[in-house]
Amino acid sequence: MNDIKHKPKYGLNKILSQKYKHGFTTKIGKEYFPPGLNHDILNSISERRKDPYFLTKFRQGAYSKWLKMEFPLWANLKIKSINFESINFCSIPKRKKIKSIAGSLDNKIVKTFEKLGISLKENKDNPQIAIDAIFDSISVGTTYKDKLAKTGVIFCSISDAIKHHPALIKKYLGVVVPSGDNYFAALNSAVFTDGSFCYIPKNIKCPLELSTYFRINDKDSGQFERTLIIAEKGSSVSYLEGCTAPKFSENQLHAAVVELIAFDSATINYSTVQNWFQGNEQGIGGIYNFVTKRGLCIGKNSKITWTQVETGSSVTWKYPSCVLLGKESSGEFYSIALTNNYQQADTGTKMVHIGEKTVSKIISKGISCGNSKNTYRGLVKICGNAVEARNFSQCDSFLIGPFSTASTYPYFDIWNSLSKVEHEAKISKISEEQLFYLAQRGIKAEQAISLLISGYCKDVVVKLPMEFAQEANKLLELKLEGNVG
Repeated sequence: MNDIKHKPKYGLNKILSQKYKHGFTTKIGKEYFPPGLNHDILNSISERRKDPYFLTKFRQGAYSKWLKMEFPLWANLKIKSINFESINFCSIPKRKKIKSIAGSLDNKIVKTFEKLGISLKENKDNPQIAIDAIFDSISVGTTYKDKLAKTGVIFCSISDAIKHHPALIKKYLGVVVPSGDNYFAALNSAVFTDGSFCYIPKNIKCPLELSTYFRINDKDSGQFERTLIIAEKGSSVSYLEGCTAPKFSENQLHAAVVELIAFDSATINYSTVQNWFQGNEQGIGGIYNFVTKRGLCIGKNSKITWTQVETGSSVTWKYPSCVLLGKESSGEFYSIALTNNYQQADTGTKMVHIGEKTVSKIISKGISCGNSKNTYRGLVKICGNAVEARNFSQCDSFLIGPFSTASTYPYFDIWNSLSKVEHEAKISKISEEQLFYLAQRGIKAEQAISLLISGYCKDVVVKLPMEFAQEANKLLELKLEGNVG
């Protein structure tokens, strides 16, 4: 029993070898803009979208800022340089006269989303989730808009919001994430095409969960969506986000911006199950995912919760954050980041306490397999006026196999002595030897790893809406399938 030289090979390096099931492409006609980026192309995008003057000015200003910025190199990532001149910044599928909730829409797109488990048909007898479907650079349909409108809730593509609610867009766009906030936020502010807009009126609990599903299809294009959610005093909303992309040998760029604003006693729950194509087993292809997500708790007793499961992308750069301005406001961050093969993830959060008696909580679970690299980077800042502020942070890493790496960079910036900060961190590892000894007790290696991962992640999964929790568990299981043998 002590001689493990002759133990069977349990192949930990195969744990995430399950084939990516969403890597298909949809052959469809599309409208291109010239590749690359300059002021003329920006003007062409604005003209095609019929942007109001303030938005055209916003784009041009952001582009001018972006030109003066340098690509960020501080993250724990090694990536090939991005050739922005080869990217099509706007790709629009050509429409056909087929009646659907999305208007005149090519039936191939409808079938694509059905294949992904997303229906653009409304079930008027039993509405569950309102969905905004994004295909490349545009929204192709939003369900239950009329039903939600009867309660005062606005849920539509940001293109429709610019057209029908320009005053709200002008008032709130760029408030939480300014156009020059960082390199990729500036790029997004210049070229963003579509995404979702949510407005929850005063004292309204949104009757449906709202969801946006992002699908990249075009090989030569990037995706630059913009999401803006505003919750007025006493309101609440649960928002769900999913995404997939085809399998290409070339890397594609996804650079998004998400802005959340919560007023007095308002609550926003924002959940993500991110399943972009991660590249093949040799690390070829996959999505470069550079995202800026930030929430502003501007009102007293307001609350924003971020919950995310990150399993895809070749490279992920994402730090969903909360600025706690209102007295007794709170921010929460629950995250699972699972990497395999040659994936690289540099993720985390920022909690900035400005108001009195503000509270934040961070639960981060990193799982590293294969030759992947997983980094958690977190900032907790408590300003001088944030008396009696409290934070609890728990940052855990789980290593599977001998070649994966995990790094944790917690940073605490405390400016008053009347606040309380707690921090926990640990790294665990599962080895071939552990799986061998578990196997001697009748537990198969795949089952053992699945049970360990399930228990390890439960603190985050329970925070997801039921439908997303089920999807997340299935996704984690799939990623852990076929690895033993």
